[in-house]
Amino acid sequence: MTLKMPAEWAPHEAVWIGFPHLADEWSGQIDAARRDVAAFANAVHDEGRGEQVRLVVNDEQQAQIATALVDSGVSILVQPLGDIWLRDTGPIIAGTGSARRACNFRFNWWGEKFVMPGDQEVGAALAVSSGLPADDQDWVLEGGAIDVDGTGLCVTTEECLLNPNRN
Repeated sequence: MTLKMPAEWAPHEAVWIGFPHLADEWSGQIDAARRDVAAFANAVHDEGRGEQVRLVVNDEQQAQIATALVDSGVSILVQPLGDIWLRDTGPIIAGTGSARRACNFRFNWWGEKFVMPGDQEVGAALAVSSGLPADDQDWVLEGGAIDVDGTGLCVTTEECLLNPNRN
């Protein structure tokens, strides 16, 4: 069975959003980054009128900080992560309805440019937490390196997928 990834604009059951926790990555602006990400999560959730939001935080300390910043309808999920770019590190959900599956790709820190603990493990952990059957893929893929239209058409660049430092 071939599963297609839904279009970028198709309705989602939920969205994972990463919460900043590595102060050195934010050039002294970690508090502002946390406020901005929390505001984004609140806007996506839109007091229950938007999508279900699962805000992924690195640890219990970050969970406390995030809880103070987000609306009560935003779910907090404690899961170690490195960078907040879960579009790149998280699983890709393919298929629709009961045929949905979480596809977990290998991740190598954008060609080993930005090595952060947790980035290689977060995809598999989120796949399991989704409750969907999960399939590990044997190749490197940054989820943000592809754009799909739901019909099977995928657009990417050679640099992201075929560069020797990635695959």
